[in-house]
Amino acid sequence: TEAGQGIGGGDFCIITRPSHLGRLATDARVHFRVTRFIMEAGVKLGMRSIPIATACTIYHKFFCETNLDAYDPYLVAMSSIYLAGKVEEQHLRTRDIINVSNRYFNPGSEPLELDARFWELRDSIVQCELLMLRVLRFQVSFQHPHKYLLHYLLSLKNWLNRYSWQRTPIAVTAWALLRDSYHGGLCLHFRAQHIAVAVLFLALQVYGVEVPAEAEAEKPWWQVFSDDLTKPIIDNIVSDLIQIYTMDTELP
Repeated sequence: TEAGQGIGGGDFCIITRPSHLGRLATDARVHFRVTRFIMEAGVKLGMRSIPIATACTIYHKFFCETNLDAYDPYLVAMSSIYLAGKVEEQHLRTRDIINVSNRYFNPGSEPLELDARFWELRDSIVQCELLMLRVLRFQVSFQHPHKYLLHYLLSLKNWLNRYSWQRTPIAVTAWALLRDSYHGGLCLHFRAQHIAVAVLFLALQVYGVEVPAEAEAEKPWWQVFSDDLTKPIIDNIVSDLIQIYTMDTELP
């Protein structure tokens, strides 16, 4: 892969050229499906939102460094869940990960017997985890937008009048947008603070809510939250989010 500088100041995995676009779109659809699996499996395993976000980020970062054809993405996903549990101190048993994954692909199936197939799969997850740690150079701890979004929502709640805040589910929508952003590679391309502001910006736009005194203010409200944020960065994050939702409508 080739390194490139993201608009948000982060590193992009690949510089997009016309010859790459078809392959990138195909890969993006695979990654969308697999991260949806990570999220659904994570919920069934009782994982908190931060460990799930870490699992998705580990997955995306691994395939930023390697070729999708070289590894089974669902095995990488299972190993990402396992590794994220360790990183975020929410330890998960490989047996539970295997059984939840098996039921995801075979709804209504019974838990796997502790036979040769089970132990082979368990060993594959452990070996894949070691490979991922080496590929990622043991850099598997990330700063997520969650704490920033919580802080920004509390500030915005104090700025808006009570009626505007209570009649529109801005907070719920912003959290949903943030969760859905992990279906794509936004977590690698943009800074955590910028993603947090952008999902809040989009949530306000969705419901047509304006921040009081915006016209008279010296700087826009979103720049108060993040000094180095620009409107083009917000636009690019929103555009990437919209692409994720477009992909969701196109996939079966």
